Amino acid sequence: MAKATSFDIAQLAGVSQPTVSRALSGSGTVSEATRKRVEAIARQLNYKVDKNASNLRRRHSDTLALLLFEDPTSDESMINPFFLSMLGSITRTCAKRGYDLLVSFQQMSANWHVDYEDSRKADGLILLGYGDYEAYRARIDDLVRQGTHFVRWGSVQPDQPGITIGCDNVDGGRAATRHLIGHGRRRIAFLGEASSHYPEFLDRYRGYCAAHREAGIIPHPALQADAITTEQAGKEAMRAVLARGQRPDAVFAASDLIAIGAMHALAEAGFTVPGDVAVVGFDDITAASLASPPLTTVAQDVRRAGELLVDALLAQIRGEAPEGATLPARLVVRRSSGA
Repeated sequence: MAKATSFDIAQLAGVSQPTVSRALSGSGTVSEATRKRVEAIARQLNYKVDKNASNLRRRHSDTLALLLFEDPTSDESMINPFFLSMLGSITRTCAKRGYDLLVSFQQMSANWHVDYEDSRKADGLILLGYGDYEAYRARIDDLVRQGTHFVRWGSVQPDQPGITIGCDNVDGGRAATRHLIGHGRRRIAFLGEASSHYPEFLDRYRGYCAAHREAGIIPHPALQADAITTEQAGKEAMRAVLARGQRPDAVFAASDLIAIGAMHALAEAGFTVPGDVAVVGFDDITAASLASPPLTTVAQDVRRAGELLVDALLAQIRGEAPEGATLPARLVVRRSSGA
């Protein structure tokens, strides 16, 4: 008869293997009821803890670290609200997999691997947000060279280091722009920095351009204005477009915060939304449905994103070689686009 393993106990107890390990080691992170159930099944199976293997496993913390890049915000949170919605999914998935989660900010001047994985605070890193990707890329390369287990949310590209989970930003940008064109809009502004420094925005801009080509429309260069993901940046970008004399009849913003800022600037200039100018954003943050008028936007599957980020990281920790993944985008139609 084959010798029982901790995975056998996990299956019978209805918990994860890391939870079995923590229960049998007396960890306080496991509930008393779960610990007793695991211990009872272990006795039934005549399972004996291998002390040498247990000591080796102690090199693992059964903890993951979620590092958020600081974003400029109108409050003191410094967290992009889009990532707050993803945080819930990541936390729930970690709990289901028997892992604890540490949450902290990424400091560009600090060494994340020293602070977390190398010091055994965490077995791997989940990275959300990055600011200027051209500046951030060197840090990602360092993590790869050092053998750090990590996964990140961002634009999925074939030449990227490490594992990236992301949204189909090109298709999302195309869907948003097709929607506007389908409602008779022809002078559609794009607000967001469309460059390699912000690859997700660049992909959304590519989708915007693709939809124009399909409709036989050439967008005027003056209808594009750079903006980072803040309401203030959206205001300034919208004002810049209006100051160029190329009045748009629609706006596709690279994020909801940019779109909300653009709507404020349009109201200040005396334009109505969607009567004079239709507006579409991207991300479907909570504020999108609460905006006035409610904002049409492109939703990303944050629930599935959290699951994939955690599972890809755990696969790396187990010595496997997971691949990146691109999740579909979904247009959510509300009143700001005139639909």
